[in-house]
Amino acid sequence: MTIKVYFCETFADKFNGKIMTLVAKFTFNPFQENTYVVYDDSGECVIFDPGCYTQEEKEQLSTFITANKLTPVRLINTHCHLDHVFGNKYVAEKYKLGLEIHEGELPVLEAVPQICALYGLPKPEPSPAPSNFLKEGTKLTFGNTEMDILFTPGHSPASISFFCSDSNFVIAGDVLFRQSIGRTDLPGGDFKTLIQSIKTQLFPLGDEVRVYSGHGEETTIGFEKANNSFLNGI
Repeated sequence: MTIKVYFCETFADKFNGKIMTLVAKFTFNPFQENTYVVYDDSGECVIFDPGCYTQEEKEQLSTFITANKLTPVRLINTHCHLDHVFGNKYVAEKYKLGLEIHEGELPVLEAVPQICALYGLPKPEPSPAPSNFLKEGTKLTFGNTEMDILFTPGHSPASISFFCSDSNFVIAGDVLFRQSIGRTDLPGGDFKTLIQSIKTQLFPLGDEVRVYSGHGEETTIGFEKANNSFLNGI
């Protein structure tokens, strides 16, 4: 397991002070999935895609939250493939949080036990049912942070991404990777839909926007425009 913390600075007129939005990345489980904790100077945080699979991984996540005196206020899945939801039950119960997803991902979430069996994995802890469905075009808010909810299907039927314009980053799930894109051969995936999502939802955010992906290293929109062979000509 590795942890990396990104410092994204913004400036606020209130108090003439500096607000810092931070993104902590944890790489968990046999699929090397990236779990993100996004937090700011309020101490509130959102946990995106908790992939913690073992007890050690669960403790590493909670130890980080405790050490930084954070208060988790939302639990969100960008999409519901098995590697992104392994820790849903743990996080929901430990921090008394309801799960939030896009409604179109519900069949994917419900299929996780069967998919685990196909991979030969032990039956996972059952994810709680969603308590709230997130809608594209609305805002995700917590503490002093506001993020736009973008509809980015193609890797999964109803994947959503979260753009923080003040701090210039997007939590993109498995939509876009460094010099790659999400696979589209899984149920509900579609290559043309995924490319359209990247073109219409992510590219307009701007070349300098940092992309925090569900696997691998971070990247930027501009780097992917120039170097991602999957996106040539779009």
